[in-house]
Amino acid sequence: MNQTSNELVNQILQQETEEKQVLSLLLDRHLSRHDQLLVQKTQMGSTQGYIGSVSLEWLASRVRFAAQLPLFQRKYDHKTDNIIRDAETVEELQQRPLDWSRQSHLAQYLAVLENHKFPPVLVVISGGWVNDPDAEEWDTERQAIRTVADFIPLDQQNTVGLLNISEEFSIFALDGQHRLMGIQGLMELLKTGKLEVYNKYKKPTGAIITIDDLIKEYGVNSAYLQKLAQEKIGIEIIPAVVKGETYEEARRRVRSVFVHVNRMAISLSKGQLVLLNEDDGFAIIARRIAISHPLFKDQDNDDWKPRVNWDSATISSKSTVLTTLQALQDMVEGYLGYKFDHWKNKDKKNLISLRPDEKELEQGFKEAKKVFNYLANLPSYERLKHGYKTFALRRFSHEGEGGEANILFRPVGQIALLQALGFLVFRKGVALKTVCEKLRRFDLEGGFDGIENSRSIWYGIFYDPMKKRIQVSGKKLATRLMIYLLGGVEDDLEKAEIRKALAEARTIKDAATNEEKTIDFKGKFVDPKKVGLPHIL
Repeated sequence: MNQTSNELVNQILQQETEEKQVLSLLLDRHLSRHDQLLVQKTQMGSTQGYIGSVSLEWLASRVRFAAQLPLFQRKYDHKTDNIIRDAETVEELQQRPLDWSRQSHLAQYLAVLENHKFPPVLVVISGGWVNDPDAEEWDTERQAIRTVADFIPLDQQNTVGLLNISEEFSIFALDGQHRLMGIQGLMELLKTGKLEVYNKYKKPTGAIITIDDLIKEYGVNSAYLQKLAQEKIGIEIIPAVVKGETYEEARRRVRSVFVHVNRMAISLSKGQLVLLNEDDGFAIIARRIAISHPLFKDQDNDDWKPRVNWDSATISSKSTVLTTLQALQDMVEGYLGYKFDHWKNKDKKNLISLRPDEKELEQGFKEAKKVFNYLANLPSYERLKHGYKTFALRRFSHEGEGGEANILFRPVGQIALLQALGFLVFRKGVALKTVCEKLRRFDLEGGFDGIENSRSIWYGIFYDPMKKRIQVSGKKLATRLMIYLLGGVEDDLEKAEIRKALAEARTIKDAATNEEKTIDFKGKFVDPKKVGLPHIL
């Protein structure tokens, strides 16, 4: 390359450098202003918008809830920031009401999880003239002569530029209102040092979260927390009125966007939430058990039917699954919760739980695997190896083609059993092998099946004899009774309480006489005091 060529290349490079410096200076000058936002213009269908990013502090102070939009004002509940549902609004406003009980959890999520992330928020920008029918921005045909958004393009294609977001404009969240709520909660926490905890209707529960709580529980420091206010979140802004629209057309368009973005946001099922949860130690271990343990994992077999329902929290009478992922998480938590109590949500302090370290997770997985190894060898579950179908073992005799009504094939029974085992092993110090040997004998004697028959100790607890269906409300008593059966109750007063509760569970109201009658283990009506406790295993 000759000298002339080198000089030309250097001139081009120098010119590019100078242009970048000029562009940098211009951007710094404009972006330092709080009333302008660098955005890129978007267009989907007839809806145009502007995408940019703002600080959490700015979002919390400048953006209001959708219900505060002037077009909703007559139907706006100032106490809860929700739209009042009536015949006029119910068809148009499909969004779920704001749940204020989520605010404290969302604020903590931002404050204590280092890898926190919120998706962009969709907002609408409006000007003072929009709701003034006499404003000069409306022509004689009642159409807008300009778009409410004040956009200054910086390129020839009019796609990148500066959007006026000064105080003369009002901004409202259309999608991301719970994110806004959480960010507002975080700002309140950072500014005052405390955050009041609400119920879903924005009534104070009496609990308060403080900065000191977060520092003590999670090891975060004040300097880190204060930096959160300047973190950036994506924002997409659409104008309340577009040039050429009438007020009614603009209102319909904004309401349509409001409805559709929320209607498209499908809630995750309980199983899906467990599947995606990377912070809850019990959920993480439940997933690992589901995909790796022989009792649950899929097998390369044409006759094999999945053992875990990954989505729903319930099991139908015809289902071939053994349990649900949600129930599996509850089982793992019921068992390991006594050993890893610090993994649980700190409900008493309204504080969230964080992901356990890998060493603890591995330890927890080994303990869970051990208990499921024992359970897989129970006679009821061993029958699955010999071709028995889960639904045949689960169903009541009066359902479909009948079944054995075995509570080990119902999520509620599985959870109660694991909670009892967790208490005995980790709280009482009983060897897992010892209690599982007792369980095996109990199972061989038919202790878990036939719960619809009065001979079963689970009659009236897991089975409602009047409605002839499973009764999930009996889980707590079932856990206590299981602990008693396995020798974990020594106090006579506690035994008396369990016996009384058992008698009450077996008491029904006679439809003919309206009298209460108690059924003993032989199917006879007796005085409640005649119902004793079964023998300890």
